[in-house]
This record gives sequence, structure tokens and C-alpha cells, in this order.
Amino acid sequence: MPLHRALRRLGGALFAGSPLMVLLAFSLALARPAAGQPAPPSEVASLRQEIDALRSEYEQRIAALEAKLAALSTAAEQRAAMPPPAPPPPAPPPVTAAPAKKSGNYFNPAISLIGNFLAVGGQGSHGDLPNASLRESEISLQAVVDPYARADLFLSFGEEGVEVEEGYVTFTALPAQLLAKVGRMRTSFGKVNTMHLHTLPWPDEPLPVVNLLGGEEGWIGTGVSLSRLLPVGDTFTELTFEVMRGDSPGLFQADKTSDLALNGHYRIFRDLTDASNLDIGLSYGFGPNGTAERADTALAGLDLTYRWKPLRTGSYRGLIVRGEAYRSERQQPGGRQDAFGWYLSGEYRLAKRWSLGARLEAAERAADASLRDTGQALSFTFDLSEFLRWRGELRRRRFAEDLTTNDFLMQLQFAVGAHGAHPF
Repeated sequence: MPLHRALRRLGGALFAGSPLMVLLAFSLALARPAAGQPAPPSEVASLRQEIDALRSEYEQRIAALEAKLAALSTAAEQRAAMPPPAPPPPAPPPVTAAPAKKSGNYFNPAISLIGNFLAVGGQGSHGDLPNASLRESEISLQAVVDPYARADLFLSFGEEGVEVEEGYVTFTALPAQLLAKVGRMRTSFGKVNTMHLHTLPWPDEPLPVVNLLGGEEGWIGTGVSLSRLLPVGDTFTELTFEVMRGDSPGLFQADKTSDLALNGHYRIFRDLTDASNLDIGLSYGFGPNGTAERADTALAGLDLTYRWKPLRTGSYRGLIVRGEAYRSERQQPGGRQDAFGWYLSGEYRLAKRWSLGARLEAAERAADASLRDTGQALSFTFDLSEFLRWRGELRRRRFAEDLTTNDFLMQLQFAVGAHGAHPF
């Protein structure tokens, strides 16, 4: 058989076995002698020996590789059959020095400052408000005294001086679920009288407060307040009884230490829906007015507040409708004066920062019920943030002295520090 045919057969047989053998066969084919020139027998024998040696070496390597693959497969099966090793025990946490206790501020009260700037402009003047004033800015100090009581102090800073608007201790752990306040406080007569100036929905006070509760500040007394919650099914009720010193500027005047002013308030609160509620209050106050011996003033009040605030869009939509009616029976030389006053207002939130409001009001004067004042107001509020508020009000009032005023009130409020929540 010619040499080149043998090499072709050998190359075909080795082609399926290994690329290395195919390359060797191809090299031998290139190295064959030219056609017509037979290779010497010694050369053919040498080539066969080399091919046999390469084949033997290749088969040995294949066998060694198959043995290694079989060993690796057996080891993998054994590892899979073995249970997973237990996790190592956690390392002990690093030992660090305990942080120093912040005892320096623990017993210090929360301090806040609220500024209240008011500017007034328009035609006509009744002299109740100056054209510009930093009106009744407030500093508050509030803290827990111990597990049984907390203290609240509110200082009012005006352009004419400083006074204690409120300062009392609240006892929260009394028996029979009672809550007691001792000190100087805004009495629980109606709804507006309990509000500080910066919590009012308007830059001024309604006429019934001014005419029947002693002036713009309302009824502030020094004494003891005792209240208790009286749940009635799903309705929240609260009864409050207060004994105050018998004097309050423009309202009561005590000539003797035994002269006291008394006040009672009954509140009813109920959720109408998930987004609305109704708040009703009844008030009755009594005290000496100082116009004559045993001359007293009796006050009666009814307040109503309706709130609507959607659960999903409460930050952008909401409505509050509130109103109060007061009656004053004042004994004085010349006969008893029975005066009546009321207001009705509403505030609607247009957006997260904007709201509009309106108010109607009328009130007779406590010392002379024949004099009656009326008024209307439109207001708008812009909350730049929860610490900065700008409010404007267009107000028209007709006073009993045949005087009409048209005023524009611009109020700017700012708050600094942690100011505790006021009663709802």
C-alpha cells in the first residue's frame, strides 16, 4: 500500500480521537515524499514507532484524566450526602465605653418663643388696636415635674410690659380619674376663651369676648380647676369645675378675700364619621363685679364646633365651622343689665398652605345692654411652614356710637423652639 494512503487512513482514524493526533497526521502527510518516490523502509518503520509512542502517551493521559474526573464526582456526591456544618458561634461584641448620660438638659424645661406682629390700616378708628405693634409675644416653659405632675408657664411680652398669661401645675395621677390644675390659667368658659392669641383662627378677638368677657384677653383667673372624663358609650364627655380668685380686669372685682369666682363647663365630643366630628360645650360662670355690695355677674355660654377633615387629603382639604353665644346678667346700681352676644365663623382649607375664613358677630355691652356692636370679617391664611404664618383680614365693624370702621389687619407669626400642643 502506498505511504500516502496509509497516512490518510491513519489520519481519518485519529481525527475522531484527538485534535493533537489530527495535527500529527497532517504534519506527516506534509512530510511525505513527492509522488513517484517511495519512502525508504527504515523511515516508515521510524514513523510507525513514533506514532505508536504518541498513541500510547495519549491513552495514558486520557486514562489519568478520567480517573481524576471519577474521583472528583465521588467526592462531590459524598459532600452532598453529608449534613451541613454547624454555623460558627457569633463573635462577642466589641467592648466599648458606655456613652455619657445627657443629664445636663434632662431637668431643663422645653422653651419656646412665639412672636406676633400685627399691623392695622383703614378708614375710621375705634382705638382698639394700634396701627403697628408687636402684640403679646409669648415665651413658654414646659416640663414634667415628677411622675405625678407637670408644669406649664406662659409669659406674655407686650410693648408695655410682661405678665404671666398662664402658670399652673397639672396633677395627672389623682384618684377617681380626676385631673387638677393649680395656678393661673384661662378658664374653661366657652371655646375661644381657652385659646392663646397665636392659636386663634383670626388676628383679633370676636366682639362677644371683648364686650362680655372683660376685654381682648378674656377671662383669666388664679385658682384651682378640677375635671373628670365621663364616657357615655361612644361619646366623649368632660365635666370641669373651677374656683378662682374673685377678680378679673373688666369682668370681676373682689373687695374681700372671701370673694370668689366660680365656673363650670360640660363638654360633649362625638365622631360623626371617620372624617368629621362635633364638639359642644355648656358654660356657666359667677362672680362679684364690685359695682356695689353683693353685686354679681352671672355668665352663661354655649359653644359648638364642627370639623371635617378627609382621611386621605386632610393636609389639603378641611372645614371648621364654629360658633358661640354668651349671655351676661350684671347686677349694678340702676338696675340689672342683661346682655347677649354671639359669633359664627368658618375656615376652609384650599391647599396645604392656604385657607380662607369668614366671621359674623354681634354683641351688646355688659355694662349697658342698650349699646350693640356688629361686625363682619373675611380672612386668608398662608402657612409658609409650621413655624411661620402670615394672615390677613378685611374687617368691617359698626359700633353703637354711630361709628363704622373698615380695617385691614395683617398678622405675622413666628415660632422658635419646642412648643407643646394646646387643648383640642
